[in-house]
Amino acid sequence: MMYRVDLAVRVEDALAELPEEGRREVLEMIAAILVRRETWPVVGGWDVRFAARSWVAFTAYGDGIDVYDLGWAG
Repeated sequence: MMYRVDLAVRVEDALAELPEEGRREVLEMIAAILVRRETWPVVGGWDVRFAARSWVAFTAYGDGIDVYDLGWAG
């Protein structure tokens, strides 16, 4: 099944400012979240996931996620 990902404008801006390593880590984490539908919060709920040096905050919908914030400590 295909799911959608929406990125808030500030997330797009933050991704553009990250170095390649940070951008790759964040995008890999978003991809990992997306393919594990069973780990999403209930529809309308939110969650924060962490990787080695980054984090992503997102809201779940029936057909995908909306990433509204992220960070990278690299």
